[in-house]
Amino acid sequence: MSSAAAAAPSPSISGTGWLKGWCEGLSQIFFQSNIYTALLILAAFTVADWRMALLVLIGCAGNTVGGRLLKADSTSVTTGMQGFCGALVGAGTFSAIGGQWAAYPIAFVGGLLCAPVTWLVVALFTKTPLKIYALPSTTAPFCIVATGILLSTEALQVSAAPSAIDSAPLAFARSLLTNVSEVVLINNEWSGALILLGLFVASWKVGLAGLLGSVVGSLCALAMGENLTETANGLAGYSGVLTAIALSVVFLRSSPVSWVLAVIGTVVTAVVTVVMHRLDAPTYTWPYILTTWVFLVIAHYIHAAKRP
Repeated sequence: MSSAAAAAPSPSISGTGWLKGWCEGLSQIFFQSNIYTALLILAAFTVADWRMALLVLIGCAGNTVGGRLLKADSTSVTTGMQGFCGALVGAGTFSAIGGQWAAYPIAFVGGLLCAPVTWLVVALFTKTPLKIYALPSTTAPFCIVATGILLSTEALQVSAAPSAIDSAPLAFARSLLTNVSEVVLINNEWSGALILLGLFVASWKVGLAGLLGSVVGSLCALAMGENLTETANGLAGYSGVLTAIALSVVFLRSSPVSWVLAVIGTVVTAVVTVVMHRLDAPTYTWPYILTTWVFLVIAHYIHAAKRP
């Protein structure tokens, strides 16, 4: 590519393109660019609380605008790649301080901040020796920004005690759906069912991988003695859902090797989750992120584990 071509400005984005990117920012939380998946995820937020759905859209909009201001290419904007971390920040804002008035500007500014944080993470993986591994920034910007919001809004924070669960079979059964919903910080089986349906709409392999990650994550949580209430509410297994999808069909080409790595990675993710819970640190999706980065480095040296 010539230097003139490299310097050419990214094409402008139509109103329809902005709207598409804004919506698909929700589906990109699960690595998909699919408007129907996005609408089902939005429905899942609405079922949980309409104010949460609104904050998610505000955070996604802030991230999308911020990404474009930092010269993100038009394709990444219209496919939602510049919005999903902001959408999660909106969900994280609701999780921390509810739907009070302060949440709305915080969600937008938080979404906006995801753009420069993403730029920094991408720079780390493209401008250092780590570039040989082609690691994705994935949801790390969300975790960084959401942690900042959590630590700076202590005076505004709200909390609700979850219903206690004292039956392992009940905890396991409930977690199969709440593991999926807790990826987006929702503790609701109906929301989990809507999101899981959205994953199958995107691709049967994506849906199967999400379900596999949920099952393995919950089994590991129970085997390691995780609190039954946390397990039932999806707090012990949600990162495994993302790890399973990421390693089986997204960041590695789908093959027997990628699915084996996905299962092993999901088990490791469960262990990392337990460790982070013991440390009592903000967890968010860090167990998935850290495990996936490590496994992509390992996969770099496995000939049969091919990148897409």
